Amino acid sequence: MKKLYVGNLPYSATEAELRELFSQFGDVHAVNLISDRETGRPRGFCFIEMDEPAAEAAVSSLDGQDFGGRNLRVNEARERSGERRGSW
Repeated sequence: MKKLYVGNLPYSATEAELRELFSQFGDVHAVNLISDRETGRPRGFCFIEMDEPAAEAAVSSLDGQDFGGRNLRVNEARERSGERRGSW
């Protein structure tokens, strides 16, 4: 299983639209559309979990492609470090 970062999403993007877009490359196990904790508004990125061969095909095909008038950024998600920005 591989987790992908998908950035530069239009704020109107839905989980169903993303699942449909990525499912052309294989089974989509999870879509985690990120929203702001305080406002609940979309933040313009998500994480998608897929099997490794499907994920690699999605990255090579969708990175830089237009989706809702914006060019997607699709790559393998990196693990977060233990530090949080803005915390003192």
